[in-house]
Amino acid sequence: MPPADLRPATLADAPAITGLLNEIDRIEIGRPETDQHTVEADLKHPRTDPARDSWLALDGGRPVAYGLLWDESGGERVDIDHYVLPDHQQSGLRVLVAMETRALAVARANGAERAVVHLHLNSRPTTDTALLTERGWSVVRTHHVLRRTLDPAADRLPAAPAGVRMRACATEADRVKVHELHQRSFAQHFGFQPREYRQWLDDIGAEALDWSLVWIAGTDDLGDAGFLLARDDREAMGWIRSIGVLREARGRGLGGLLLRHAFAHFAARGRDTVGLGVDTANATGAPRLYERHGMTLHFAVDTWEAVLA
Repeated sequence: MPPADLRPATLADAPAITGLLNEIDRIEIGRPETDQHTVEADLKHPRTDPARDSWLALDGGRPVAYGLLWDESGGERVDIDHYVLPDHQQSGLRVLVAMETRALAVARANGAERAVVHLHLNSRPTTDTALLTERGWSVVRTHHVLRRTLDPAADRLPAAPAGVRMRACATEADRVKVHELHQRSFAQHFGFQPREYRQWLDDIGAEALDWSLVWIAGTDDLGDAGFLLARDDREAMGWIRSIGVLREARGRGLGGLLLRHAFAHFAARGRDTVGLGVDTANATGAPRLYERHGMTLHFAVDTWEAVLA
């Protein structure tokens, strides 16, 4: 089989890339779950230059592999996405090699001597993982994507217990508070990268975000101590992007209250399913919290790492 053409992706390629990713979704998880606006947002991210940080392999004009790189840390840590159809592993390998080369160049431009590269793949990926292990990649973490069905009759807004209050994220000051809560509550999580406020807004796609799906929870004695940030722009399901509670406020029911609040709002909007992702080694008890609230495994994602020097 002749090698596929390899070139940078452009925003005009978003429909074709979305088609490729949904074809991979069907193989890996049984149904398409990639939205075009997500592909477009990734290509437009302020810390990604598609001309240098994206790769699209085309076989007879048909996309067969795709890669995207972004620099979140400004240091040695670099993240990549990698997608390939099962019968085009050599094209996928070409994309991977190009991304490794670019990742090391980015890290060195940041002043680092090495690049620590992370890649998230379905636990049963279309990528031939033998190609990864041969190049020194290994799995360092596993996340689960969980989902839960919703029932508008059963999923009603919960009453806050005594001494606890909930409010919507309605003002710029509230957004600043959610950023603070996110940074503090996630600081010890695997792979966390600190973000200034404006960087964080870019990461969450603030311009297109429905801020009515962002809430803050607090207690009388601690003040604001937890948050939940959700999205309703995915066709497959409502999505809880992040939920966090400060260490000193854990064990007081804030996480469960925020979850039930989100379930009720999604159910009222007519959604029948909600999902989220969780680190299986999360030390805060989040996996057990989600299980208690009826969330079950949809699929697993492995974090692969390579250290390039």
